[in-house]
Amino acid sequence: MALGTSPFDDLRTRLATVIAIPVTPFAADGTPDWDTHAALVRRLVDHGVRVVTPNGNTGEFYALGEAEVRRAVESTVAAAAGRAEVVAGVGLDTARAVDAALHAREAGAGSIMVHQPVHPYRSAEGWIDYHRMIAEAVPDLGVVLYVRDERVSGEQIRTLADQCANVVAVKYAVPDPVRFACVARDAGLERFAWIAGLAELHAPGYWATGAVGFTSGLVNVVPRLSLALLETLRGGDYPKAMRVWESARAFEELRAADASADNVSVVKEALAQLGLGPRAVRAPSRVLPEAVRDHIGELIARWRTEDWL
Repeated sequence: MALGTSPFDDLRTRLATVIAIPVTPFAADGTPDWDTHAALVRRLVDHGVRVVTPNGNTGEFYALGEAEVRRAVESTVAAAAGRAEVVAGVGLDTARAVDAALHAREAGAGSIMVHQPVHPYRSAEGWIDYHRMIAEAVPDLGVVLYVRDERVSGEQIRTLADQCANVVAVKYAVPDPVRFACVARDAGLERFAWIAGLAELHAPGYWATGAVGFTSGLVNVVPRLSLALLETLRGGDYPKAMRVWESARAFEELRAADASADNVSVVKEALAQLGLGPRAVRAPSRVLPEAVRDHIGELIARWRTEDWL
């Protein structure tokens, strides 16, 4: 299906941007702090973020209960107040993913992002069936595929989209830009919004080979940095983009270290130092050691002096 023939064309265009993955703040008793969650979402939207994904990995999706997952979507929809596209994260077993997708629609989200299936044994046909059953349950919602498995091919993605017209975007998080370029072209470069799913660190490389947006946890902390990178990439000014990228690099390397063990903790620590939210995380994440916390403080101090545009 060519662009211009789908009712989801506008959505595909809207997804070509910075896609914020908000954290889920936890109060002192370990329960989610929904007031702070709403404030963080409003802050993102106030700074110009136009797509927000509750229940992404930076939101600690796999550490939340079903009721908390639902509340995160409801909180995000209310806080965004129609000013940003809400792409609700869904996943786990098929039944729970379908239930979460139906709830997201009822709550007012316009799209869903389907997490990579966590089953240890996945066939190509089974991968297609899993996503098809979820997409068919909510034919009026856009569907973003979250691909972290290098075995997922462009042919699989194209086959799925032939069956489900609402599959409109791919969040690609395999750390291989050559593989991404091949998959995107095999599936249809213009058919989907291709999102660099490994955040700012990988955004320029993926942008050069076909991405039109990128996900971000850093945007929770310093929105103007992520949006500056988006603007330079859109303008095709790669030397300037790499100067902006250099400002994000150390923070993103902290998040990516040790197979992303501290992905969420680094973001929450920065928010805590800014007085925007608590640093608490749920296991298997951890609160950061003092040396890393000090390093984050140094990065925050540096960002306050920089003007990326």
